[in-house]
Amino acid sequence: MFARDTGFSGPEIHDLFAEHTHALGPYQGWGGGGASRWQVFQEGLKALGPADQRSLLLALCDYDGYSRYDLPSAEDRVTLRAMLLEDTTPGSTAARSALDKLTDWTAVTRAWQAALDKVTSDPEGAITATRTMLESICKHICDERGATYEDGWDLARLYKAAASAMDIAPDQHSEQIIKQILTGVTTVVGGLAAMRNTLSDAHGKSKRSVRPAPRHAKLAVNSGFAVAGFLIDTHVEKK
Repeated sequence: MFARDTGFSGPEIHDLFAEHTHALGPYQGWGGGGASRWQVFQEGLKALGPADQRSLLLALCDYDGYSRYDLPSAEDRVTLRAMLLEDTTPGSTAARSALDKLTDWTAVTRAWQAALDKVTSDPEGAITATRTMLESICKHICDERGATYEDGWDLARLYKAAASAMDIAPDQHSEQIIKQILTGVTTVVGGLAAMRNTLSDAHGKSKRSVRPAPRHAKLAVNSGFAVAGFLIDTHVEKK
């Protein structure tokens, strides 16, 4: 992207970094006598703090323009993106190990990655992806355990079906502390469903609609991954 003959121009390199920091100010190289491209590149790097660096790398993970050299593979970019977003969604790392043990769960993996990708850049989309991920997990569990459900069921009903198939529904336990925890998980699922209906991009918006902030998306995604990890762990451990 920065090769001498085919890379970006000095102003383009400046603008790329300037999208992620205000420290550079306007480009000063017009009319000759300005910094070389490698100097603009170095100054751009120096101007970015850790959060800005992460933002730039996330943007480059999605770069699909011309490059003289081969771009990193899609798999490598997915890995890098997950590493960059790990601090914002710690629950995904803990839950991912169990997901990797399952086969033919591509729909879950796609929704999983979408939730990670959008948590900071598209809060509304992240909330929608989290709900989709949980719905897919519940359907996969029901499919593999022979539990019946209908495609039109909402998340709450799908979760109840999957939980019952694994004996983790609150009413399937008599010990109070276990019952209380499982009831809490059910409450979180209901909250995510409601959050998706009011704050996500799943429905049209009125003039008075409130857009979620990244912190709302982090709350939804981290809560969703906590539930996802619990469901997947149970599914893997309870044959």
